[in-house]
Amino acid sequence: MKPGDTLERYGHELISNTSYYLGPKGTVAPISNGMNCQNCHVEGGTIPWGNNYSAVVSTYPKLRARSGQIETVSKRVNDCFERSLNGKALDTNSREMKAIIAYLHWVGDEVPKGESPAGSGILDLPYLERAADPAKGKSVYIASCQTCHGANGEGQPKPDGSGYVYPPLWGPHSYNDGAGLFRLSRFAGYVKANMPFLQATYDHPVLTDAEAWDVAAFVNSQPRPKKDISQDWPDISKKPIDHPFGPFSDGFGEEQHKFGPFKPIKEARDAAKKSVSR
Repeated sequence: MKPGDTLERYGHELISNTSYYLGPKGTVAPISNGMNCQNCHVEGGTIPWGNNYSAVVSTYPKLRARSGQIETVSKRVNDCFERSLNGKALDTNSREMKAIIAYLHWVGDEVPKGESPAGSGILDLPYLERAADPAKGKSVYIASCQTCHGANGEGQPKPDGSGYVYPPLWGPHSYNDGAGLFRLSRFAGYVKANMPFLQATYDHPVLTDAEAWDVAAFVNSQPRPKKDISQDWPDISKKPIDHPFGPFSDGFGEEQHKFGPFKPIKEARDAAKKSVSR
């Protein structure tokens, strides 16, 4: 089933071909890095565990610990433009923002308010007993990812220059270090359920959990654009276990927060919560 009304269809087109409209040579505005939303949200965010959009409308507005504020759907969309697309925010009153939101409603309007259906977002992988290993991940990348994403993570541009067939995974045209996929758990869960593309599905994965964690460590060890995240996580105790930038309130350092092992951090946090609740 495809979106019905004109605004929904335009929203779907913007998600699928973001760069054509809003990329470096965008026909509407040059505000993003050349990637498409669909490069990270499989089939327009409709595939289970494919960075699926089904819970967006049902769970927003909501308080997000990253900003410490109540965020609207439009704020969440602009987070992606500023982080995953390493660009600038859309005017919230623009036809483009209204169209994207209309499309998100088309995807998720049947989900009861406050609920997140199974398959929404990204798959949560069990933590490894060890730290994720970028060296092992490089071997996984060469064997399973390089054909599409390039030896240097540069991706495969479309012949007409209007975006990417396969997106860059690092370098100046990829997501910045403030993006959600810069957290290892998010990248690893996405890879496990969806990669290699056109081979893996959430119910028939190709890579092992360890391979997904390791290739995430390799990719997120490569150079990429920087984001000013100085205003993120005003309450540092709310930072996710795999948020890679300090300061932290749990006594663990940046290296372990980035690569793991994550279980000791979780156990220490759980123990601290129990002691406070007594």
